[in-house]
Amino acid sequence: MDDHNTSEPLSESVEMYLLRIALLQEDDKPVPISTLAEELAVSPVSANQMCRKLADRGVVTYEPYRGVTLTLQGEAVALRVLRKRRLWEVFLAEKLGMEPHLAEEMACRFEHVTPDLLAERLAGYLGNPALSPQGEPIPASVGSAVRRPRMALMQIPAGHCGQVVSIGGDETTRTFLRMQGISIGVILRTLATASDGSMLLHAATGQIALAAELVQLIEVTRVRPPEPGDSPVEPAEPDDLSS
Repeated sequence: MDDHNTSEPLSESVEMYLLRIALLQEDDKPVPISTLAEELAVSPVSANQMCRKLADRGVVTYEPYRGVTLTLQGEAVALRVLRKRRLWEVFLAEKLGMEPHLAEEMACRFEHVTPDLLAERLAGYLGNPALSPQGEPIPASVGSAVRRPRMALMQIPAGHCGQVVSIGGDETTRTFLRMQGISIGVILRTLATASDGSMLLHAATGQIALAAELVQLIEVTRVRPPEPGDSPVEPAEPDDLSS
C-alpha cells in the first residue's frame, strides 16, 4: 500500500497510531515520539518512521524534536475508531455482562473491522449511549471530544452541573446510590455544599441529600446547565442539608 495516498483505506496499525495520539494529545500540544512509542510498545525508531508516513498522508503534523499532533483528517479517523470501540464496550458490558475492563479489551479487537453502518446500527440498538461503561465519553458520529477532564463531585459549585462518570465504593453502596437516582451518566446539579462536605443535589428524580462519605466516591465531568426554558433549579442554603 502506498502510504502517500490518502484515498486508500487506512491499515489497523495506522488507526492504532491515530487513536493513541488522540488519547495522549492535550491542549493541541505535540505528543512526543518517545511517549507514543512506549504506549504502543514499539521502538522509537519505528514510531518515528510511522509518524513521518502519517504526516505524508496528511493525518498528522510532524514536528522534529517535539512530536506529532493530529490534523482535522486524522482526528476524524481517530474519533470514528474510538466511537466503535466504546459502543462495543457498552454492548459487551450491558448486554453480555462482561466486566468493563474485559469489555474494553475485547472491543479493541472489533473496532478496526466494524463498518460505519454497523456502528450506527449498534448505537441505535443501544439507545445512543453517551458514556462507556468506564465513564468515558462516546464520540458522536460527526465527531466530538475524545475525553473530558474528570473532577470530584464536591468541586462542582452551586448552580453548576456535572455528569457522573465514576462511582467508587462497594456494590452495596453503588446499589444504594442507584436507588437515590445516581448512576453512571446521570447529570447532577449542585444546590448546596455544607462545611462538612455533604451536598444537596438535583437529579432527574428530584433533590438528593448526600453525606460527605458518599460525595467523595463520585467523579463527574462538567456539563452545561439546562437550556433556557427548562425548569430552573435554584441553589439552596447550606442549612437545608441538616434538615
